Amino acid sequence: MKITNLGTRDYASFYVACELYKQMSQQCHSKLGLATGGTMIEVYKFLVDLLKKNKLDVSQIETFNLDEYVGLDANHGQSYHTYMNNVLFKRYPHFNLSLLHVPNGNAVDLDEETKRYEYLINQQGPVDIQILGIGENGHIGFNEPGTDVNSATHIVNLTESTINANSRYFENEAEVPKQAISMGLSTILKAQRIILLAFGEKKREAIEKLAENEVNSEVPATILHAHPNVEIYVDDDAAPRLK
Repeated sequence: MKITNLGTRDYASFYVACELYKQMSQQCHSKLGLATGGTMIEVYKFLVDLLKKNKLDVSQIETFNLDEYVGLDANHGQSYHTYMNNVLFKRYPHFNLSLLHVPNGNAVDLDEETKRYEYLINQQGPVDIQILGIGENGHIGFNEPGTDVNSATHIVNLTESTINANSRYFENEAEVPKQAISMGLSTILKAQRIILLAFGEKKREAIEKLAENEVNSEVPATILHAHPNVEIYVDDDAAPRLK
């Protein structure tokens, strides 16, 4: 695992967009694990620019999103289905919709949905590149502190800190979903390559814990120490101040 400070959010985002573009252009059947949230906005912006400039054929690219809120319809303004449509799929409308996968957080049987999604990833994978953000408490996907390191796709009860962090996207905190479907830690580790991004001073402590600790269930991101091909890119504010 290597942590690289690329200085600014834009530099880091553009670098990761280039890596995604390179994967897609070199392998037309690429499988990409995609993340959402504020950290990824610029990554997708730069990726769309690259796709448009080069008119890349993405009709055979397959994507798997990390997570989705429980209880939100796919068309809800704050669902991750909507997020992905707004930042990528509608901005470059040449993807094959049947190959774009996001968990169904509004499924009648959520347990069956987690099994379906895990099976889909295992059948269609492995994912070539999985991109990740990191929560202030060290979560990846929605795998909160204490998550079993062997977890597959599952239902997560979100912690208060995560609910508070996500409340900025909703009119009030009461509307923030309290659960999510998330790829499990073992699911994430099946990817061939993992790239994690972290920006801003609020993420520095999580990056420091990730850098200093071996696998520790209280800092879920430390599971990445068990993967042989992990890259972490930060800006100046998130760069760890290690001894």
